[in-house]
Amino acid sequence: MTTFDLLLVGYGNVARRFAEMLVERRQRLADDYGIRARIIGITTRREGPRYVARDLGRTRASDALSFIREACARDGPAARDGRLVVVETTTLDIERGEPAVAHVRTALACGAHVVTANKGPAAFAYRRLARAAARARRRFLFEGAVMDGVPIFNLAREALPAARVVGFRGVVNSTTNYILTAMEQGRAFDEALAEMQARGIAEADASLDVDGWDAAAKTAALANVLLDADTTPREVERTGISPATAALAIEARASGRRLKLVVRGARSGGRVDARVSPESLPAGDLLARLEGQQNALVLQTDVLGEVGIVQLGGGLEQTAYALLSDLVTIAATTPRSRPRARRRRSRGRSGRRRP
Repeated sequence: MTTFDLLLVGYGNVARRFAEMLVERRQRLADDYGIRARIIGITTRREGPRYVARDLGRTRASDALSFIREACARDGPAARDGRLVVVETTTLDIERGEPAVAHVRTALACGAHVVTANKGPAAFAYRRLARAAARARRRFLFEGAVMDGVPIFNLAREALPAARVVGFRGVVNSTTNYILTAMEQGRAFDEALAEMQARGIAEADASLDVDGWDAAAKTAALANVLLDADTTPREVERTGISPATAALAIEARASGRRLKLVVRGARSGGRVDARVSPESLPAGDLLARLEGQQNALVLQTDVLGEVGIVQLGGGLEQTAYALLSDLVTIAATTPRSRPRARRRRSRGRSGRRRP
């Protein structure tokens, strides 16, 4: 049994649901994976840092970075043994991916593993952070960054041995797919967007969804991880959707096609091309058949051809599960703690114990 100490950086809806899952699935985690987990501290932008674990005392840190460093020092045995995990769930910064990138870099440097649902670190700094994780002999995992908890990165890493991903295409933004589906049926752009915001699915800043920035961040993350690119969302060719797109969606549907906001990435020689744009697709295409909030990603491989994975429903629950699955992945490569054997005093020939 291994006890993991978790430091939560960000404590919004996803992190709260993750904390609940740890309690709900406590027995299964222990029985099936040999995992015990305790949350030792939480830091948020509004409330600042605080320790939950009493044995760590009160924090002197005033910000997230100093809190991560302090926690690694105070919880030294867990950091040294690979049992300290920073769970990063701050919001995406589309300009530079900060402060999430700095959170990940600092945690790895201090000896902690990192799991995150933030797209920024993989989209802006995957190569640097992957190298930092390798140097520290720690894991940097982000299954929740694209398509919630659907195991895209695990699939490529664990389930496709000796195969190479050479490209991908997909629909990976639920809000824009819902809006396009609604506009096909004659509903207004603003009405459909407001509904997504009311459900808590659209980003607080709606431009991240409709202007294609969320999709571009996911595209950059996919390209960096699956195609060994070194790009950022700012370098992804990007076209979003607007109220004017309604006419194109209705026209496509009338001609037996579907308009979708499609992400694409492909390696061509020494470069990787990546883009996000509305595309009119044949009705029989997997991506064309997606309705409402459904998403899908098709991986193009050198051995298996195209491998598709479809998300029929996603959201808070699935993203929180992605953090849990990343924790299990870390546990699989962390030696389990064993009870210490009692030290026996050696006996001499007379049978008496030696002092």
